[in-house]
Amino acid sequence: MKTILAVVLIFANTTLFAQDQSQIEDIKAFQEELNAEFKNPEKSPLSKKEQKKFTGHDFYEINEAYRVKAKFTRVLDPLPFKMKTTTNRAPTYEKYGEVVFEIEGQQHKLTIYQSHSLRQTEKYRDYLFLPFTDLTNGEETYGGGRYIDLRIPDSDSIEVDFNKAYNPYCAYNNYSSCPIPPKENNLDIKIEAGVKAVKK
Repeated sequence: MKTILAVVLIFANTTLFAQDQSQIEDIKAFQEELNAEFKNPEKSPLSKKEQKKFTGHDFYEINEAYRVKAKFTRVLDPLPFKMKTTTNRAPTYEKYGEVVFEIEGQQHKLTIYQSHSLRQTEKYRDYLFLPFTDLTNGEETYGGGRYIDLRIPDSDSIEVDFNKAYNPYCAYNNYSSCPIPPKENNLDIKIEAGVKAVKK
């Protein structure tokens, strides 16, 4: 019996390790893709001069405590609204749902949005947008907040991985038009995960 129990425990630990490794590799792939985008002249928000100097983003160490399984609640009959941006542009969004999750024993709630224009395209039909601010903004991270990309879940739960939080293009130039995170998405904690402030 002890031998069987030991084998079960070893198998369980190995499975968990494999899952953790898979998640870490997924985050690393996100980081590599983001760096590649900024080096690509056709996609980069950087000037040509800055692209030549760009060696990669400054990321926090990957921390699985900031990869949370959140309870997802769909917002019924949402009203379209014009989201404020850093320019006069006012794209149409709607509140698609709310997520509730815990970090360090504290419960938090954020609103997830859907872009009316993006959902018209096949590629982004199920795309959801999570802009947020936290207590690292203006110090360790960009003062205007950060974004996370999500997809419509097929259940009442969704994974929110703050290790994949990235800066709006406005963090890198003064001409981009970037959505401003609504006040309802202000977190009163530090999210020490994802992309840090732009290197100077």
